[in-house]
Amino acid sequence: MAGKSTPKREKQLTFEAALEQLNTIITELEAEGVSLDRSLELFADGRRLAERCHDLLSEAEQKVKTLVKTAEGFREEPGLKGGGGKGER
Repeated sequence: MAGKSTPKREKQLTFEAALEQLNTIITELEAEGVSLDRSLELFADGRRLAERCHDLLSEAEQKVKTLVKTAEGFREEPGLKGGGGKGER
């Protein structure tokens, strides 16, 4: 699985799936006997996955910031339904 995802597929990953793949890459990089070429490939994949996780966390943070406490509870500010955030470039 690690090293086989494409940037297009990575943009469709959930945070949890991207983090799981990133952990798999870390485990493989920490193993003995990984060639330099494979290490570089894994590193590039890991950077893309880390960026995907960062984008998704930024989106979530923005959504949390837009919640406004009202007398009835919380409501979402207009313009947030349907996503369209940074992670959907």
